[in-house]
Amino acid sequence: MVKFTAEELRRIMDLKHNICNMSIIAHVDHGKSTLTDSLVAAAGIIAEEVSGDVRMMDTRQDEAERGITIKSTAISLYYEMTDESLKDYKGERHGNEYLINLIDSPGHVDFSSEVTAALRITDGALVVVDCEGVCVHTETLLRQALGERIRPVLTVIKMDRCFLELQVDGEEAYQTFQRVIENANVIMATYEDPLLGDVQVYPEKGTVAFSAGLYGWAFTLTNFAKKYASKYGVDESKMMERLWGENFFDPATKKWTTKRTGSPTCKRGFVQFCYEPISQIINTCMNDEKDKLWTLLDKLGVTMKAEEKDLMGKALMKRVMQTWLPASNALLEIMIFHLPSPAKAQKYRVENLYEGPLDDPYANAIRNCNPDRPLMLYVSKMIPMSDKGRFFAFGRVFSGKVSTGLKVRIMGPNYVRGEKKDLYVKIVQRTVIWMGKRQETVEDVPCGNTVAMVGLDQFITKNATLTNEKEVDAHPIRAMKFSVSPVVRVAVQCKVASDLPKLVEGLKRLAKSDPMVVCDIEESGEHIIAGSGELHLEICLKDLQEDFMGGAEIIKSDPVVSFRETVLEKSCRVVMSKSPNMHNRL
Repeated sequence: MVKFTAEELRRIMDLKHNICNMSIIAHVDHGKSTLTDSLVAAAGIIAEEVSGDVRMMDTRQDEAERGITIKSTAISLYYEMTDESLKDYKGERHGNEYLINLIDSPGHVDFSSEVTAALRITDGALVVVDCEGVCVHTETLLRQALGERIRPVLTVIKMDRCFLELQVDGEEAYQTFQRVIENANVIMATYEDPLLGDVQVYPEKGTVAFSAGLYGWAFTLTNFAKKYASKYGVDESKMMERLWGENFFDPATKKWTTKRTGSPTCKRGFVQFCYEPISQIINTCMNDEKDKLWTLLDKLGVTMKAEEKDLMGKALMKRVMQTWLPASNALLEIMIFHLPSPAKAQKYRVENLYEGPLDDPYANAIRNCNPDRPLMLYVSKMIPMSDKGRFFAFGRVFSGKVSTGLKVRIMGPNYVRGEKKDLYVKIVQRTVIWMGKRQETVEDVPCGNTVAMVGLDQFITKNATLTNEKEVDAHPIRAMKFSVSPVVRVAVQCKVASDLPKLVEGLKRLAKSDPMVVCDIEESGEHIIAGSGELHLEICLKDLQEDFMGGAEIIKSDPVVSFRETVLEKSCRVVMSKSPNMHNRL
């Protein structure tokens, strides 16, 4: 059952310190959508039992068929935290209620324009890395995120494979995790920004989580440090430091050392206090030793429902681990404690965002995330509606408020201040909150939040800056820089000549629906679609035919990549050439 209403969401939208706008980024098939299910389940939108299997954020049919995310999907989630979980929180906050505006983005390199659009309107990023290691595309995404001044936190995912498939011992697993975290930190240090400060992640500081998205469990070292601190009466922060790095514990002598003593019982803190207890629980579940399992769970203070005790194998392991170490608790802790609120993030992001002088009223309004100042809103992508041909304009409010019936000034990507080109004044017909597969209408949305608007789709091609009608002095928000270019081209034509108007209209809608795709007409009259790769084009052609042309048949050419060369600079030598009749020298 959903644990919140649209009215509750709208109320928290005014508490700018209790909001977190974040994207989930990773290489393809690393488990972003599966992990997101745990957060969606904690908000009551899907049942805990099916989280990890339904991939709620994959809303398209072809996403379910292919098993990959194609379009970035946003969802607003409400959580009420306990006083106990927030007792160590040092930032500014109003009460225990939090709003997480989460965007699940694609991992395939062909769809990296979707990630760029998601990063522009968020302030933090959860970087998901498979325990196999950091992939090439993960580096590209991290570079993009840090270029937009997005603060990252890390989760090492697919930990279940260490216990079920690979069956590695604790020390080997620790070395693997440490290598993955070091590789990620090398990339983050390379693209460091002085205004962001130290963006590297450290398990002992709580900025790294270890998770198994498919089975819905995760932990940070903070979770275990709290458990052991209360059990043994030691300081929590000291326990945190000892659970990572060169810290070894020998139960025989009950002493910590920074070097191995050579004793067979002397093991690394992480292995002894985190890895081995999880391994013991998982092995007990998989071997169906239920009497031993109930004894262990009693010691841990974990209670299971009567019907859950009849489960066996992986199903039992999933419920036990979800109850003991719920993924949502670890991920919420890492987001709320270590990712910035809009009030904090916009202070250092304003330089990247605003094109005009950084001391004018609009820059100050963005910097202070002020709801009483002029509206500054950036539309990063257009999302097709269920009504054929209409689009939601989806973006982020950086200052002021956007409301239903508000007259806004739309500055397109080709707008030049002082000119009328690419400039429109129109009314927002409806403002909605994006909720994955459904939308909730609200009266208005204040700064610091994501919003979708109805009624502006005829005047926005891909992205735009919106402000109040009378704010003629406002400069637009900087256009996005994509890490890929539309270089793969394909020619399309109708099978039946009478469908040509459908094709022309369909291409216009396709160009609007995707941040990257370019639809053009050659001098020969051919209709050309350009995308970033073959998979990208395949998806675009499918959307064109099924969604934007009502199933009309089209003929497409083979994809081609056009190679071009140009002069970059003047030659340092004087070069001479002669005309064909040898009478003229050039």
